[in-house]
Amino acid sequence: MATFLERLAARQHLAAALLSTWLILTSPWISMLRRIPRNASVLEYSHVVLGLLALLLATTYTLSCTRRGRWRLYFPWAAGEFAATWKDARGLLHGWIPAAEGGGLFALIEGLLLVLFLLTAATGAAWFWTQDSSDAVLWRGCHVLVARGLAGLIVLHVVSVSLHLLDFVRD
Repeated sequence: MATFLERLAARQHLAAALLSTWLILTSPWISMLRRIPRNASVLEYSHVVLGLLALLLATTYTLSCTRRGRWRLYFPWAAGEFAATWKDARGLLHGWIPAAEGGGLFALIEGLLLVLFLLTAATGAAWFWTQDSSDAVLWRGCHVLVARGLAGLIVLHVVSVSLHLLDFVRD
């Protein structure tokens, strides 16, 4: 059962990466404010459908990543464990690549990425459910803000993974 759940989490990770990348890269062509426009394009409809799918994926992937106490890996600060994060941050100043495990800086980035993936999907869904109301503009603004944070953390995540691959190749 554990092997199945690990394979499932790996597939969810790939799906989250592909889905997020598509939604972020196509977002400049999305022109929805209060509601889906009457003359909406296939791209706009696909953004809504894939965004709602992202909410389901973000929820299940977060649960997969945090089950059986593994939440401590992604949210060490929530367990009051700051030492590894501070150690990694100080090490970066000395040119050291932080460890992939151990609840350090990279785990903090991954945990925040999970939260922002979930928040981006949830605020997009909130916009969808409140469209044509005055709340829709508020939810859209929140959605755009957290989506930009998500995009930034995706870049940080890719950089951190690349650093680990580089470190692995050098060894």
